[in-house]
Amino acid sequence: MSLTGFLDRLSDVPTLDRAIEPARTAVRAALRPTALKDLLHGTWLGHPLHPVVIQVPTGSWLSAGLLDAIPPLRPAATVLIGTGVAASVPAALTGAADWAEQGAGVRRLGALHAALNVVATGLYVGSLVARARRRDGLGRGLAYAGLAVATGSASIGGHMSYAQSSGASHSAAAARALQHDWMDLGPLDDFPDGRPALRTGSGGSADVPLVAVRRGARVDVFVGNCSHASGPLQEGTVEELRGRTCLVCPWHGSAFDLDDGTPRRGPAANHQEKLDVRMDAGRVLARLAGRHQG
Repeated sequence: MSLTGFLDRLSDVPTLDRAIEPARTAVRAALRPTALKDLLHGTWLGHPLHPVVIQVPTGSWLSAGLLDAIPPLRPAATVLIGTGVAASVPAALTGAADWAEQGAGVRRLGALHAALNVVATGLYVGSLVARARRRDGLGRGLAYAGLAVATGSASIGGHMSYAQSSGASHSAAAARALQHDWMDLGPLDDFPDGRPALRTGSGGSADVPLVAVRRGARVDVFVGNCSHASGPLQEGTVEELRGRTCLVCPWHGSAFDLDDGTPRRGPAANHQEKLDVRMDAGRVLARLAGRHQG
């Protein structure tokens, strides 16, 4: 069985949830303040923060492995190992915040990913201790063991991101299925004012759900799949958030600015795909934005 097959099989094991759920509950309780959650999710950045932060420990530890192979440069390797250990703290915090808001399969693999990262960090801490005690051979051995474990953990993280779409924009993926022509969504009078309404966009092989919000004579239309975890935005609500009118996802509470789809509250970090809209004889027409054309 390939590694991918093994990871997919592991993510289907529900018995893991018994051990995972208490940890998830604790993380969500610790990250209850909205400002802290938005900071760690990367809502302010418009992109998940975890993939950015992990570059520091990963790069530091990989570079340390190279420098450890060159005797005159080993003191610099020690500095890089310490840098990686320090940077693993914000990496763990951002990862935990994202993990707690993911689907069951991603959470199961994420628990293994986190456990391996803890082991790798522990090995690097042991390496620093050994080096401080002049046991340089042991220090290098522990560091290379840490690099091996961290590499294995990174492969799991990659599977979560690319195979299971953790952190990817589900809104953008759904938008790619839409046709590029103007779509007639119906008469303006059929849209309820101030409430999300479900409409259907024509796709290449299957229709795509759209969500429309009317505000007087204006209608904002978005892909109906929430960018965070593909939640049904047509079942959400319209709320005022820090002076902005937002569409709020019913699953995890992500809030998107109706003016441009920018996330104003997490866990979503990616913007919500918004369609161009025009009126024609009292009917609402919408199509994909220009960046999706061609």
